[in-house]
Amino acid sequence: MRDLYEILGVGKTASQEEIKKAYRKLARRHHPDRNPDDPEAEERFKEVQAAYDVLSDPEKRRKYDQVGPRIFSGSDGFDFDLSGFDLGEALGGLFGRRAERARGPRGRRGRDVDASVSLSFEDSLAGVTVRVPVELEASCSACSGSGAEPGTEPIVCPECRGRGVVSQSQGLFALSQPCPRCRGNGTIVEKPCPRCGGSGRQRQTKRYQVRIRPGVQDGTRIRLAGKGEPGFGGGPAGDLYVTTRVAPSPLYERRGADLLIDVPVTFAEAALGGTVEVPTPDGPISLKVPPGSQESKLLRVSGRGAPRLSGGGRGDLLARVRLTVPTKLTKQEREAIENLQKVSHENPREAFARA
Repeated sequence: MRDLYEILGVGKTASQEEIKKAYRKLARRHHPDRNPDDPEAEERFKEVQAAYDVLSDPEKRRKYDQVGPRIFSGSDGFDFDLSGFDLGEALGGLFGRRAERARGPRGRRGRDVDASVSLSFEDSLAGVTVRVPVELEASCSACSGSGAEPGTEPIVCPECRGRGVVSQSQGLFALSQPCPRCRGNGTIVEKPCPRCGGSGRQRQTKRYQVRIRPGVQDGTRIRLAGKGEPGFGGGPAGDLYVTTRVAPSPLYERRGADLLIDVPVTFAEAALGGTVEVPTPDGPISLKVPPGSQESKLLRVSGRGAPRLSGGGRGDLLARVRLTVPTKLTKQEREAIENLQKVSHENPREAFARA
């Protein structure tokens, strides 16, 4: 590993002021916010901060001068690992309390929220725009999310001085942990807001306009980015997930993008063939029943099903033949069927005889 003086670009006899000046110059140059497209900027920043952490402390500097760069190589029992370096604390030390306080629960993403919307079968096919009520935790309207009584503000935590963490020195190293007094917030509310009790949050109902695309099914999940609960300390809001609950249709059964419908036909229509009128989502159509159609035969009508959510047009309409048997016969109907029975040579149970 490189020598600490070399990292800061100063000599071993440099004064504390020279070390501080060099550190500030390099830290600003390698700050991650100023180098968003450089994936190595944060590691360089950590290296600069780690070097300054040692050389700015007279006692740590004295110990380092005794053993030199070997601290970084692991010899003599020392091992200086930058992977555990606290970047947030370094940012706070260089750029003030605001950066220091952006720690702990602050800057956290808001919670995702689930909601559901009930739709008729027809609306699920056509698509519709609905208003969905959502109950969520939002920033308190009285204190604007600070948690402090209106007219007052949270104070900087005296324990951690706004950093949100406290450190314990372990020789050349420092172990950091969340501040027990402010719980990592960096601030303390002395006079809590009476409306939210100091939490800075309150339950409320918001109504969002949601566009339901044509072709949704029961259980389709729609994501609305950023419509969940607001984040903490400037963090991004969560997402809203709306699940569709589609009422069943008295006519159709969904099979993906296809729609299945039962079409009753008479014995004569099934045997001789014919044309029957069948309802579709777009209005009735004439459907040809081929002669000799059997019970449960599927007749496919292309492009008359449900819209495909993924695009690519629509599914098909599947017309399932259902033979109807009359429960009451007129005299003429009975005579006609009896005559058919006399002249028919068909034996539907022929397979039984061969078994």
